[in-house]
Amino acid sequence: MKKIKEIFQKKEKKTKKARPTVKEIFASQTSRHGAMSMGMIALVIAIVIIINLIMGQMPERFRNIDLTDQNLYEISDVSKEMLKNLDSDVEIKVLAVKTSADDRIKTFLSKYTALSKKIDVEWIDPVEHPSALETYGADSNSIVVSCPDTDKSKVISFSDILVVDQMAYYTTGSASPTSFDAEGQLTSAINSVVSDVNKKIYQTTGHGEGSFGSSVTDLMDKMNFQLEEINLLMDNEIPEDCDMLLMYAPTKDLTEDETKTLRTYLEQGGNVYLILGAVGDSLPNLESIMEEYGLSMADGYIADPQRCYQGNYYYIFPQLNVSGELANEISSQMVLLVNSRGMTQIEAARDSITVTAFMQSSSSAHAVTEEGDEEGTYIIGATATETIGTEEEESETEDETEEDGKSEETSSDEEEAKEARLTVITAPSMIDEQITGTFTTLENLTLFTNSIRANFKDVQNVAIEPKSLEVTYNTMQHVGLIGLAVIFGFPVIVLVWGFVVWWKRRKA
Repeated sequence: MKKIKEIFQKKEKKTKKARPTVKEIFASQTSRHGAMSMGMIALVIAIVIIINLIMGQMPERFRNIDLTDQNLYEISDVSKEMLKNLDSDVEIKVLAVKTSADDRIKTFLSKYTALSKKIDVEWIDPVEHPSALETYGADSNSIVVSCPDTDKSKVISFSDILVVDQMAYYTTGSASPTSFDAEGQLTSAINSVVSDVNKKIYQTTGHGEGSFGSSVTDLMDKMNFQLEEINLLMDNEIPEDCDMLLMYAPTKDLTEDETKTLRTYLEQGGNVYLILGAVGDSLPNLESIMEEYGLSMADGYIADPQRCYQGNYYYIFPQLNVSGELANEISSQMVLLVNSRGMTQIEAARDSITVTAFMQSSSSAHAVTEEGDEEGTYIIGATATETIGTEEEESETEDETEEDGKSEETSSDEEEAKEARLTVITAPSMIDEQITGTFTTLENLTLFTNSIRANFKDVQNVAIEPKSLEVTYNTMQHVGLIGLAVIFGFPVIVLVWGFVVWWKRRKA
């Protein structure tokens, strides 16, 4: 029995000697590497947790990075400039449940309002505070923009920001937002409530004129322009509150009385904006006014093989010559026109008239008719201006003093000279929604609104187009050559290079 006990004690001592200590465990190289790896993992996890805690405390505008294909959260220079120059305080009340509101609206609102200290934003839950809807005269899921100094306010619905294609809803029964208009709506609303400038534009009727699409009327509304129709046959004169007379693609000519009325309006310093229609519309009276201001119509449609889209000579990208107000937000200079007519510059009726072309074809363009064609450079868009004159009223006052016995002052009160302005664009496709809606990268509407805004010195162009949420298409010039290079050129180069490499290795 004693021997058995001694045997077990010996085995236990051997077992204790075989078991390594903690110091011996961490003394090995494998153990040190494992411990170091665990320590590094723990350190990385700790750093990630700390960064998340720090980022969670930062404002939302810094946490959200714009990685969207359409740059939804990018704010234009127009909005930045307006927000920078804000003199009045602006209050924004968001009547919606913040936790359930669309993230795109929340993110953009945060980034936008951070650009000005004059803007105060408050989210109001209409479920907890139902009386707020009646107080602000708005529905839930809307934004109320107001200015205490002017006591003006404007309501923006979420449906005006995330715009849904209603036709898709009627045809399929379901629809998702197709455009994002947060910047355009907010900038227009703020400009509207802080400004007291309103312009009235009369659009002529009775000559087979076309009608504007929703995209154009929305842009007009954003610039706070009031559109109203006028029939020159019914009215003997153009109203005094008319800041601009607009004719869109007339198919019938003016009468003699209408021509006289329009000419008188221009001679008094009026603004006329004309978008011509298709070839075949005989408009001698209207063209006589254009010729008086140095612009003559060319026959036929303009074909430009040098500046065309995908080999279609009648789909042209005119050369832009823009500066100042006309150049606002114009970056790519990509304006696509279809079946455009052309003009040539002639001698104006008076030396005081100045013609400036801001859109024209290349020198390789042709004015094509059924009888033939004529090569040359043609004007697609131009502005003719004329200074009407100044009126001066001089008054003299005399003031005597005790020191020299007399002192004389002369002051003159000069009224600002009036300027007549005739703007002509020869292609109604300039604002065709089928073009501007398909190719969202085009700057047709931007140039159009700039050319409208250029007629007024006291109006800021805040008409910002919505950003498309749909697939965008490139509008490259001469895409046929590029396509041939991609389809045939690159594969041939790769095959030749591969053959050369194979031949060198074969000889080695």
